[in-house]
Amino acid sequence: MRATIEDGVLYVHKDDVPPFKKRGPVTRNSYFWALRSIADRSPKNQDWEFERSVWIALCRMLLSFAESGYLGAYETLLEFPDGATIPDELRACSTLL
Repeated sequence: MRATIEDGVLYVHKDDVPPFKKRGPVTRNSYFWALRSIADRSPKNQDWEFERSVWIALCRMLLSFAESGYLGAYETLLEFPDGATIPDELRACSTLL
């Protein structure tokens, strides 16, 4: 998931957040609700925002869903622009593009 950080807020690109599908797979819908539950803002058709206070929980959640084997790395890995500084709290669940 493409991500950027501005003023201590992590933004996940709107096209990369998991979609909720009414009759979709349980794991994917659980992933959507789990991420949405800790997001500070998750407006429709806009980037999702995560304040620094939830970054450790976010990283743990991403790693947990990645280890389940039901979701691919592109869905559970934060991808930062080349040259970006990845904070320690997010290092285990992040990469550079």
